[in-house]
Amino acid sequence: MKLKDILNGLNILSTTADLDTEITGVSYDSRAVQPGDLFVAVVGYTVDGHNYIEKAKAAGAAAVLCQRVPAEDLPYVQVENTRRALAVAGTNWFGHPADSMVMTAVTGTNGKTTTTYLLKFILEHVKGAKVGLIGTNQNMIGDEVEATERTTPESFEVQRLFARMRDAGCTHVVMEASSHALYEDRIYGVPFQVGVFTNLTQDHLDFHKTMEAYCDAKAILFQNCKVGVVNHDDSWAERLLRNATCQTITYGEKPGADLRAENVVLEADHIAFDAVWNGKKTPVTVGIPGGFMVYNTLDALGAALALGISLEESAQALRSVPGVRGRVEVVPTPGKDYTVLIDYAHSPDGIVNVLDTVKGFAKGRTIALFGCGGDRDKTKRPKMGRAAAERADLVVLTTDNPRTEVPADIIADILPGFEGLDTPYQVVEDRVEAIHWAMDHAEGGDVIVLCGKGHETYQEINHVKHHMDEREIVADYLNR
Repeated sequence: MKLKDILNGLNILSTTADLDTEITGVSYDSRAVQPGDLFVAVVGYTVDGHNYIEKAKAAGAAAVLCQRVPAEDLPYVQVENTRRALAVAGTNWFGHPADSMVMTAVTGTNGKTTTTYLLKFILEHVKGAKVGLIGTNQNMIGDEVEATERTTPESFEVQRLFARMRDAGCTHVVMEASSHALYEDRIYGVPFQVGVFTNLTQDHLDFHKTMEAYCDAKAILFQNCKVGVVNHDDSWAERLLRNATCQTITYGEKPGADLRAENVVLEADHIAFDAVWNGKKTPVTVGIPGGFMVYNTLDALGAALALGISLEESAQALRSVPGVRGRVEVVPTPGKDYTVLIDYAHSPDGIVNVLDTVKGFAKGRTIALFGCGGDRDKTKRPKMGRAAAERADLVVLTTDNPRTEVPADIIADILPGFEGLDTPYQVVEDRVEAIHWAMDHAEGGDVIVLCGKGHETYQEINHVKHHMDEREIVADYLNR
């Protein structure tokens, strides 16, 4: 592809490159540059691609797309923002794949994964659509599953995925949009038909610093979609929509929402409620427990409405929707009279949601096992401790992904949350041993909730991911 075609739509500030140059590839990582590539010098959160232009040149880059004129003798194209430029270049390189599919993005602190799975299920079972999914658990092209490294990939990889989905015959894409991805323009220029907001609670303040900045990052989606489906009951909704340019559908349980849940029933294995839309009630039943599932279901229903699917059609489909891996997931414990659940809860609000759900059906004690991620927001650690101590009957404190931090230091940051409460707790630093301890001390009717890992099958320590699947840990211990 000619360089000028890759740059189509960009405002070029200056250039020494021949825009008719044939480019053989696009790379934003100097280690992956091949001869004839366009190297995009992305200014990142911790790494500046401009520092690697010399390496890109040595690897045979034909030109560099940059924000600052490089010192190296390499043809360059200067633009104002290389992050956005990478997104545009990816869109051009892969032939604008999103334009041929119906795009939906879901953002928020909790509930993104579950919402995307519910909406994918509705689209497949009502419209017979082939749906691409991008998210925390995995990426999917129809039924084809592949692993994912992070919630929302870099913009060029997003476009590559879109192209694969288009070429495989997908008609719709449902994706999670993290606050990092929105802030860093990883989905810049994507023509979203629908944007969904689940909720906003404390998380990622190591990156955003303040809740206001965190909210404003989420709000970017609603300046770049046609219809916004927004949680009316969330206290941040007003700020989120302050500069929105989209039409909106609000949902919630409180009066004033466009789509409302009434007569909510929460059971150990399902939820049920009446969805009220334009004065008409539609009964909804979903076989996944938890009060938070009411909101996850409402936002999926709202998104489906925005895509032309009636409440009746969506409700019929959701009667048979399966559970989502790592979200209130039951782990088999044959021969035992206690229950083990796995949940991705890794924020104070996530802990509250899952433990409140379990307290609603546990016949015995609720045992919460959790830790906090290293190299992340430290201010939420005592809040997670408080949330667990106020709701669980017994807490086991252990590690999550310690990354480069000392596990004992992370646990010490959690413990102030227990002050003033008499909730018993046990510190078992090694997570495998902590799970064994919880199983050894469980009694009949107890529910052990393994919080934080969810779908993850690894533990990250000092930049190395070690295999750790909590389903295997439970099964292996029982087999002994």
